[in-house]
Amino acid sequence: MVDLRAGDPPPQTLSLIAGLALIEALDVAVPGEALMLKWPNDLLLLGRKLAGILLERSGDRVVVGFGVNLAAAPELTGRECASLSGRITPQAFASLLAASFERLLKLWRESEPLLIAQAWLARGHPIGTRLTVHSSSDEMVSGRFDGIESDGGLRLRKDDGTLEIVRAGDVEL
Repeated sequence: MVDLRAGDPPPQTLSLIAGLALIEALDVAVPGEALMLKWPNDLLLLGRKLAGILLERSGDRVVVGFGVNLAAAPELTGRECASLSGRITPQAFASLLAASFERLLKLWRESEPLLIAQAWLARGHPIGTRLTVHSSSDEMVSGRFDGIESDGGLRLRKDDGTLEIVRAGDVEL
């Protein structure tokens, strides 16, 4: 849980920090794996979902939840999933993740939001990646990934050349 303080960066940028903490911990747990962040809250291994992050805000507190397929991957219709197949115990991984999140939370409070967005971009899907964003069950927009705003919003360059800033939605690569 994160207690928000006066002067903290925008709370929605915590999702970027959570993703960076997760990928950093996984880099230590399983070095050399092809890991990539997917906006806004997934982590992929070889293009398949390995982990997800959920943030819930209540007043001045944000609860950050991490779900990582450490032992097995669920069978999901329409989505390929990956697992670490027991290569690290939950207890060992929890310690790595807690240390990484604590360190990055400190950086979040001390750094400019644009620097956090740039750090996320270094580990996220490449600029130019074709995306479809589902903002609701009946509304979607497609285009190419054009970066991250300093507040964590996704920059989507639509096929007609216009830029749309997406603040929430499910992204399909």
